[in-house]
Amino acid sequence: MPATFYSFRRCPYAMRARLAIAISQTPVLLREILLKNKPEEMLALSPKGTVPVLKLENGEVIEESVEIMLWALEQADPQAWLSPNHNKMLQWVEENDGQFKTALDKYKYAVRFPEQSPEDYRQQGELFLLKMERQLSQSRYLMGEQLSLADMALLPFIRQFASVDLQWFEQAPYPQLQAWLKQFIDSALFRSIMQKYPTWLDSQQEVSFP
Repeated sequence: MPATFYSFRRCPYAMRARLAIAISQTPVLLREILLKNKPEEMLALSPKGTVPVLKLENGEVIEESVEIMLWALEQADPQAWLSPNHNKMLQWVEENDGQFKTALDKYKYAVRFPEQSPEDYRQQGELFLLKMERQLSQSRYLMGEQLSLADMALLPFIRQFASVDLQWFEQAPYPQLQAWLKQFIDSALFRSIMQKYPTWLDSQQEVSFP
């Protein structure tokens, strides 16, 4: 019996988990949910009520997206996403999930945070974009010439930041970052994890993923 995986298609945390599960080809039973109508089964496993949530065959529950990525890649890591410096990879993730994610949320939902303008919040997020641009000017990926967990863990969040004002992003002075993002968005892997599935509460049908 495969692990059970609760996901929401557009959630960047769930996206990063799906990317690792898909590349590892570790089968799970996907339960696509709506965040406004969370199933009691998921809340019983993880009262915090956010996705992704993974319930393993032995009953263990993994609630953090990066931990789900690590679990999947420990099952199989065909493209060696874990081979670069582990601590440095996680530093990228920590910075993304901390200050950058805060700026991203305020930029995307600026109407909820009237203390500053959307442009102010965007400039706060740009500090991280600039750091990524500098790194990508030196190497093809964040950890060097090899794709890693760091790239895939950050990808959904940079995509979300860019989509707030795509015209601005495409004209911004971040050519390496723009190319890095486009490469992933155009990839078969990314398209595969963005397929639409029926909501589990509506169908009560679990879908095998990937």
